[in-house]
Amino acid sequence: MLLLGFLLGLAVGIGFWIWQQVQLNRYLERVLQPLNSRTAKVTTPWLPRLRQEIAMLKQQDQDLQQSLQTYQDVLDFAPVGYLQVDEENQLLWCNQQARKILYLQRWQPGQVRLLLELVRSYELDRLIEQTRDEQVPKTKEWMFHPSCDNPVEMPTIKSLALRAASLPLPNGQVGVFLENRQPMQDMNQVRERSFSDLAHELRTPLTSIRLVVETLQNRLEPPLNRWVDRLMQEVDRLINLVQSWLELTQMETSLAAQLQTEAVEVRSLILSVWETLEPLAQRHHLSLSYSGPDSIWIKADPARIYQVFLNLLDNSIKYSPPAADIQIQTKILQPQDHQGGEINNSVLEINLIDSGTGFALEDLPHIFERFYRGDKARTHSPLPANSPVETIVGNGLGLAIVRQIVLAHGGSIKAMNHPHTGGAWMQLQFPEVMANSQSQDYS
Repeated sequence: MLLLGFLLGLAVGIGFWIWQQVQLNRYLERVLQPLNSRTAKVTTPWLPRLRQEIAMLKQQDQDLQQSLQTYQDVLDFAPVGYLQVDEENQLLWCNQQARKILYLQRWQPGQVRLLLELVRSYELDRLIEQTRDEQVPKTKEWMFHPSCDNPVEMPTIKSLALRAASLPLPNGQVGVFLENRQPMQDMNQVRERSFSDLAHELRTPLTSIRLVVETLQNRLEPPLNRWVDRLMQEVDRLINLVQSWLELTQMETSLAAQLQTEAVEVRSLILSVWETLEPLAQRHHLSLSYSGPDSIWIKADPARIYQVFLNLLDNSIKYSPPAADIQIQTKILQPQDHQGGEINNSVLEINLIDSGTGFALEDLPHIFERFYRGDKARTHSPLPANSPVETIVGNGLGLAIVRQIVLAHGGSIKAMNHPHTGGAWMQLQFPEVMANSQSQDYS
């Protein structure tokens, strides 16, 4: 009887243990199911499978940490700066170049501090906020004035021209790439100063050469004098090149401050320019047509605006085929019509269109660059061999000067090919319209 009770108790105990194991396996199955979708069941024995899953998770975590460290090492030695902030604008991490550019002397890796405490830059802070709010990448350029805790070092710290590109990241974070543009600007300034000094030095010997050539012109008889005439043309071309270079250099530094603005009636000024060029236009039977308001007044420097249209119309005459029509179309853009819709005043738009061969598409972005005219591939497409239009001789600075004058007036200029005539299409926009008139639409 005692043995029977013992066996009965043992059977009940074994049954209870088996029931516990079944319940435990079911619980582990529910727990481990999200960790590995390939595991359909946790079967006995469950402990080896659990250890295998834990080891797999540890390996995945190690791989992720190693990849993160690799990316940080790459960014840390990158030639551009990089910084990352969280949703509260706290600096999470930045590389060596960013610390150098922004003078982050008070920040150490592993610290989390507000970016505004470390870098006093409204432009950078505003760029980050716009990127986070709009969730689109942004770019910005500005002059950065670093701050320093040590007053003794302040005179030695120079302002930097920075360009930043930001991108939105998950959880409200923002990453910013920084590029120090100051070395390039310094190099450009040195180059410009060198060319300007060279141009100044060339003026005196070129003037002396021209005087000698003038003397020879009066003393040589045909046919020898034709070589002197050719020499005079080349000397004049060099003198014009030097003068144009000096003029462009001066414009880039202080033209806006030197403008003598007054009320300018656009149509009358354009017709005055055409009268100056009309003898050249008549040689090729070219005509000018003007469409738009009869009276438009803008605030501008009349001499400089005259120079703009003199250059543009001269180019149109040179590149137009015989008996062609050069069109000038003007209209006033109201604030709601202007691209972007961010202006408060009316804008005058002037379209100058010829019927030449136009620009090569790959050259359009470079039309206003210095000396772009000098390369045959960078100008209008060549005219046919039997065309009566003479060979174009220029110094390649005319359109660069035009663009600088327009920018100094707060305007813009764009080069295109007109879809109807196939010729060059110059579109200018000027603010400061002083009298509005009803403009005419054009196709």
